[in-house]
Amino acid sequence: MPAAPLMPIYKTPWPGLGAISALAVLVHGYHLGVDDSAIYLPAVKRVADPALYPFGAEFFLTQTRLSIFPQLVGYSARLAHLPVNGAIFAWHALSILLLLLAAWQVLGCCFESAAAHWGGVAFLAATLSVPVAGTALVIMDPYLTARSLSTPAMLFGVACCLANRPWRALAWVTAAAALHPLMAVYGALFIACLILWRIDAHKRPAPAPTMPAPAPGTLLVLPGIFSFEPVTGPARDCLLARQYLFVTNWAWFEWLGAAAPLLLLWRLAAAHPRRTSPAFRWLAATLVPFGLAFTAISLVLAIPPRLEGYNRLQPMRSFHLLYVLFFLLLGGLIGEYWLRRRAWRWAALFIPLALVMVLVQADTFPASPHVEWPGAGVKSGNAWLEAFLWIRANTPKEAVFALDPDYMARQGEDTRGFRAVAERSALADNRKDSAAVALFPQLAPEWARQTDAARGFDRFTVEDFRRLATAYPVTWIVTALPAPLGLACPYVNRELAVCRL
Repeated sequence: MPAAPLMPIYKTPWPGLGAISALAVLVHGYHLGVDDSAIYLPAVKRVADPALYPFGAEFFLTQTRLSIFPQLVGYSARLAHLPVNGAIFAWHALSILLLLLAAWQVLGCCFESAAAHWGGVAFLAATLSVPVAGTALVIMDPYLTARSLSTPAMLFGVACCLANRPWRALAWVTAAAALHPLMAVYGALFIACLILWRIDAHKRPAPAPTMPAPAPGTLLVLPGIFSFEPVTGPARDCLLARQYLFVTNWAWFEWLGAAAPLLLLWRLAAAHPRRTSPAFRWLAATLVPFGLAFTAISLVLAIPPRLEGYNRLQPMRSFHLLYVLFFLLLGGLIGEYWLRRRAWRWAALFIPLALVMVLVQADTFPASPHVEWPGAGVKSGNAWLEAFLWIRANTPKEAVFALDPDYMARQGEDTRGFRAVAERSALADNRKDSAAVALFPQLAPEWARQTDAARGFDRFTVEDFRRLATAYPVTWIVTALPAPLGLACPYVNRELAVCRL
């Protein structure tokens, strides 16, 4: 099978890709310190200012120490003398541009026409908020994590593999591994499958959508990162609470999200769409058994209790790269067969699609501004965000805070991490810190002690807070109104009080 040409970087339409990237930020929004970024951003901010987080840093450092992401973003803010939140937003915008640039390279290998290239890039940019099967991921988060940069790196690697430039592909895989080791493993396995498919294709007259599947043993290439010993107690509770890790818990629509792309890719691999290169069929044909293999692995790991620890590897997250490539190929075909040079068709497709994505984000983060511009001020309409920003500006860096361990699940909080926004230490929580415990059981004993000490937080009296302060170096609290009697609370808004112990 002949290699596809890789588009020279000097022929890249930078203005067009830049404009689409900017529109993608406006459509999908941007949020500071929510969800997974509640783990990654404290590590970034600790690099930018080592005086931060003197207590409890193990809950985010245990995971982020495996990546150069915190150093890359944190040192860039220090070297450029930028406010760290401004640097984080800039990296988020850059990550979308890099993703679309990598997508342009892949589309250049698979399609001949400019309409297909632009259709694929625009379709991917418009669908960044689409959930990936039942993996608790979307194609590109509206916030910055290590995945934001590892995904473009893996896509560049795929483009280089399609263009028969294996050493460049290896370099991109290495970069992705330095940013996000787990996601890079799945990307590397996919590129290995591409190579196997190509070798196999040379041995038979006509390609078919089959290839040797990666063995389950290839998942064990991360020695020293995870412990796969059977877990009990709080560590097991945290693991089992992540129901998306176990495909046997999936709802029917999550299975549909896994099956539908594979079925469509199988049909595309068997067809010969016009003005597509052999790389198009090569890519589609490899994605099908790749997805089927990891679905089978996930089923095997989810059933016997003795293997439940291996679900920390989250094999269905291999579908993240599969979704990116699927939407690229689908968008390229839409551009080739329907959009072409008809402006009204582009408008008819992408304006409603953009509006749907805006509504999706509004539903996901209902109490937050759609785009949280750096330096926009504390009047955001979100009481939690306003309180966290006040804390960042008005409390000492060495302060240690206590909050309700379930605060991230509160209505109006929008899964915003306290450490990531307030830039202060805090006792462990039941959402993101428990996710760290699910991956790294050694954190479980201390996590359980801290969350147990704060159980029933909203009913605490002054004596309870003082008891908490004797067990941990807590100096401040964030609590729902009414504020506890007997404490000085220098900040109160319509929902919360920030009080000094």
